[in-house]
Amino acid sequence: MSFTVIVPARMASSRLPNKPLADIGGKPMVVRVAEQAQKSAAARVVVATDHPDIAAACAVHGVDAVMTREDHPSGTDRLAEAVARLGLPADAIVVNVQGDEPLIEPALIDRLAALMAACDAPMATLVHPIHSAAEFFNPNVVKVVLDDDGFARYFSRAPIPYARDAFAASRETLPEGLPAWRHIGVYAYRAGFLPAYTALAVAPTERFEALEQLRVLWHGHKIAVATLDAAPPAGVDTPEDLERVRALFAAN
Repeated sequence: MSFTVIVPARMASSRLPNKPLADIGGKPMVVRVAEQAQKSAAARVVVATDHPDIAAACAVHGVDAVMTREDHPSGTDRLAEAVARLGLPADAIVVNVQGDEPLIEPALIDRLAALMAACDAPMATLVHPIHSAAEFFNPNVVKVVLDDDGFARYFSRAPIPYARDAFAASRETLPEGLPAWRHIGVYAYRAGFLPAYTALAVAPTERFEALEQLRVLWHGHKIAVATLDAAPPAGVDTPEDLERVRALFAAN
């Protein structure tokens, strides 16, 4: 099984300016992400960026980078341009690792690539169980309903599947056996699907839920899902997240 990891990294960030270049233990965050990805079985790891400073930082640390346009509406669109620039064949497996995941586990990347290789879906992702009612009812936590074959049926910020009778009595705990899954925002694709995806019309469900993966389901494509036993390490969205990750690197 051969696959390529692409790390989309754009300079603009409303909550954490210049996030990809934030220093973590003497190296920019995007470089830390790429180095973690290099520990996987990937044949190649490439950063796809819109800014020459990010490309330059990658070059200093021996990380491959490709320049992409500044005006992409999503990381998936940036990924599609990078795949085209790299000349990857349509059947190539591409794993999209976000540029703010410096603690991503290499085994998680391998698991996702293996799932992609073993199924006929054009896209794959990961989930882990939800055990907390607070997490289940939190709209910032994206929930997934799966079918019996391990494919995603729907993603939502709403609490799904909704345990009607149990929640009528109490919403303090989750009923035993509720198939509550939290989505982990790491994806794998077949390279040929990416330009097709960017050409799809925005789905009404996507527009209201603000979840771009719903576009795939709306247009009738499959998303394969691998289940993890527990949540992976969290990424960096805020200054507090950055300090937490810096402390972990300093400790190690």
